[in-house]
Amino acid sequence: MFDVEKIRADFPILSRKVNGKPLVYLDNGASAQKPRVVIDAMTRMYEEEYSNVHRGLHFLSNVATEKYEGVRQIVQRFLNAPNESDIVFTTGSTEGINLVSYAWAAPRLQPGDEIVLSILEHHANIVPWHFLRERQGVVLKWVECEADGSLPPEKVIEAIGPKTRLVAITQMSNVTGTRVDVKAITQAAHAQGVPVLVDGSQGAVHGPVDVADIGCDFYAITGHKLYGPSGSGAIYIRPERQAEMRPFLGGGDMIDTVTRDAVTYNTPPMRFEAGTPGIVQQIGMGVALDYLMGIGMDNIAAHEADLAAYAQSRFEGLNWLHVQGTAAGKGAIFSLTVEGGAHAHDISTILDKRGIAVRAGTHCAMPLMQHMGVSATARASFAMYNTRAEVDALVSGLELCHEFFG
Repeated sequence: MFDVEKIRADFPILSRKVNGKPLVYLDNGASAQKPRVVIDAMTRMYEEEYSNVHRGLHFLSNVATEKYEGVRQIVQRFLNAPNESDIVFTTGSTEGINLVSYAWAAPRLQPGDEIVLSILEHHANIVPWHFLRERQGVVLKWVECEADGSLPPEKVIEAIGPKTRLVAITQMSNVTGTRVDVKAITQAAHAQGVPVLVDGSQGAVHGPVDVADIGCDFYAITGHKLYGPSGSGAIYIRPERQAEMRPFLGGGDMIDTVTRDAVTYNTPPMRFEAGTPGIVQQIGMGVALDYLMGIGMDNIAAHEADLAAYAQSRFEGLNWLHVQGTAAGKGAIFSLTVEGGAHAHDISTILDKRGIAVRAGTHCAMPLMQHMGVSATARASFAMYNTRAEVDALVSGLELCHEFFG
């Protein structure tokens, strides 16, 4: 049974006060808080078990290497990837998507080749493709969402043409919480011989992920949104795609032999992991993923669905509040604007005085903001440790904003 109060007790920071008020942390779309088990595991690594990995034969190096490489199996299990070797460690989704851009796309795409993107994408799944547009003449083909923020898969599928070489699509919008049917898109794209990259930065946080069922070629996750540390992450890459990729970064671990005249490369996934990695960060992410799987991603999804429905019902009673994106089945992410001239930064500042943490700005999604016709929003993004009482606190804070600017 899902016990939110028991889960909250696992997160030390949730017991603190901000501006004399109990912390209501609703900036989870940017970065989630960390449970005690992650904090303790990372502290123990630094205090008792730290060493570099892979290179040493001594006790501490063996301990660190075993724990670090064990995370690959945890990520494999979390994503239901077919093989441990399908998992490449990164510093987060941004590096993972850039890896695909540099190592897979850049060597094979020609001027006029197309990459299909949706307007819902985070900059991390836009800018790497703009690099290819600027440097190689690749064409970015945009698919717009509906007025309610939904993205019917057929709209993406219809955009796939004879020049399409990749579909790069989010599983969940970080602005509107829109869920995207990436499985239907992948099946249709593969039927036309087009690989699919899924940005799972938000999708993997809010429900179970099965990359074997989705069938995608690439699936990127970032650890700090999954209750792990910053600087951790991974990307699932199908073996067929790995075989088509050139090395991205050069250095230790990714090589087999180096001479004055030549270099040979390690086998995947090590081929794409150069240099000393974020050892403790990745171990922390592994602990976080184990923690999530212990709670159950289905249980987390059900709790957040209840929060989303309750928040939506409370917002509907505020005729001066506008929610950007109201698609059915959306995640518990709400981008808000208030009538009366209150800027998103004003809303955030007023809420902060009441101990409520939200995000204000464009949320690294400027094309979507332009499409929605807003310059910025205040975003409240919920996590598994949030409660209905915190929804009420948010509504009370928003009412204060309306009174001040209305």
